[in-house]
Amino acid sequence: MDCFAEVEGKRAHDPLYQRRSRAAATTPATGVPVDDVDRVVDVAGAVIVGAGPSGLAVGAMLGLAGVAYVVLERCGCIASLWRHRTYDRLCLHLPKRFCELPLMPFPASFPEYPTRDQFLDYLESYARRFAVEPVFRRTVISAEYDGESWWVYTKEVITAAVGGEQAVLGSTMTVYRSKWLVVATGENAEPVVPEIEGVGRFKGQIMHSSEYRNGEGYAGKRVLVVGCGNSGMEVSLDLANHNARASMVVRDTVHVLPREMLGRSTFGLSAWLLRWLSVQTVDRLLLLMARLVIGDTARLGIARPSLGPMELKGVCGKTPVLDVGTLAKIKSGNIQVLPAVQCFREHGVEFVDGRIEDFDVVILATGYKSNVPYWLKEKEFFSEKDGFPKKSNGWKGQNGLYAVGFSRRGLLGVSMDATKITEDIVQRWRDMGYERCERE
Repeated sequence: MDCFAEVEGKRAHDPLYQRRSRAAATTPATGVPVDDVDRVVDVAGAVIVGAGPSGLAVGAMLGLAGVAYVVLERCGCIASLWRHRTYDRLCLHLPKRFCELPLMPFPASFPEYPTRDQFLDYLESYARRFAVEPVFRRTVISAEYDGESWWVYTKEVITAAVGGEQAVLGSTMTVYRSKWLVVATGENAEPVVPEIEGVGRFKGQIMHSSEYRNGEGYAGKRVLVVGCGNSGMEVSLDLANHNARASMVVRDTVHVLPREMLGRSTFGLSAWLLRWLSVQTVDRLLLLMARLVIGDTARLGIARPSLGPMELKGVCGKTPVLDVGTLAKIKSGNIQVLPAVQCFREHGVEFVDGRIEDFDVVILATGYKSNVPYWLKEKEFFSEKDGFPKKSNGWKGQNGLYAVGFSRRGLLGVSMDATKITEDIVQRWRDMGYERCERE
């Protein structure tokens, strides 16, 4: 059977235009004018939005089961966040066995903590092995359920090289219709840039950590990193290693743990202990061992939350920071720890404790957010506030809506979600009487 039936031709023969011609309004519920639609594509199976690890995993498993699907990606490559918004020294924070996608382990030659480039090579190999071929440069601007199918509106900007630069020649809009919609845009779709008083009067450079690549060119410069998550810690470490005068803002309490304890990964050790002990007992053991290995972080200006690291992650999804050398730089004085920012000044920053310091560069390691509320016209499953499923670890909504990569459990959670989603869709596909779809 054909995986995709492309519906083109006279508007009178397409339901999209038939529905709107009978209605008084000139735009659908999505706010997209009907006359702007250039093409309608019917997908017999699922539309997957996002070609990161989450989208690739679902696509691979559906394809292997013979279910039709299409993967839509706004950029021109897979895993665009990993490729274009991460720093050079990035390695997986967990051992590779906890980060592999379904059906394919990492190569045995890879180290325990693969580098960013190695992870990208793994994803490219994964896509080739399972013939996952996304439709690139398709930005989803809106998606809604009409009672029978999901209508996913996408926009493609057409460019060409003119005078050595890329000029925009126009755009096309394509609507994909399907029974099932898999949201795979993930937790980190858009950078979070906080509003800080006086930012406009600061004469130095301000950038988000998604723009930072490495510490080359920062030697001798006064650099403030705002944020102390894994990104903030590693960017600060990288700057210090390149002889920058690095400072790091620690606004809230945070759990910092060594990446390994007793010769095992901290994550693996925690997972093993949780099989036998309560989360509170595991937390006490982790904090005791962490104190023996890295000392009292409160003395460094990094206070711990009242809840233990594993309990806190279960309650609100806040992941502990795994130290890879930053604490040693703080102890040696190569990285200065500072409190929350009060406001920017012309040549520096004023902090909440009243001190004022000058900086040449400020890097906002303030994290990312989901972009689902901007395009998905649905209010029951996804929260409009943060773009995550309302139910913790939720992966299945109503009317064939699914979420993969929103469980706050990293790549391990991606694999678990993808497996459950695929099993559910495959069962529905067979219940509808479809045969296997052989992808070309």
